[in-house]
Amino acid sequence: MTMPRAPRLIPTLLLGFLALAPAAQAAPDATGVWLTETGDSKVRLSRCGGGMCGTIVSTSGKGIDENNPNPALRSRSVVGVQIVNATTPTADGYEGTLYNPKDGKTYSGSLKVTGPSTLEVAGCVMSVFCKRQTWKRVN
Repeated sequence: MTMPRAPRLIPTLLLGFLALAPAAQAAPDATGVWLTETGDSKVRLSRCGGGMCGTIVSTSGKGIDENNPNPALRSRSVVGVQIVNATTPTADGYEGTLYNPKDGKTYSGSLKVTGPSTLEVAGCVMSVFCKRQTWKRVN
């Protein structure tokens, strides 16, 4: 007894589509401690919600948040301050906001792991003018 042509074709087509579908790849892990491009601060990135948050764990120099727009915070240490709030996953990283203690401003920004020990961090003004840095993994 021969099977009708259409029912035999369905499993064959299904296997063909599965073979052509791109393999699911896990996003590279951005958690850990990263050295900023200038080499004067280390930032710990950790999961928060569906994205990443980052806190300064060490810095050189005075390490005071003297340019903070809130006068009450200008004498605090930047160590322990959350500067990355990238809670929106994207196809190749995370988007959110980045606080720059050097100028006291918060920028729209993104994180993208570009290698096993490199991370591209971009901060943008009006989503057009962006400055990019490459951070290096410490651990």
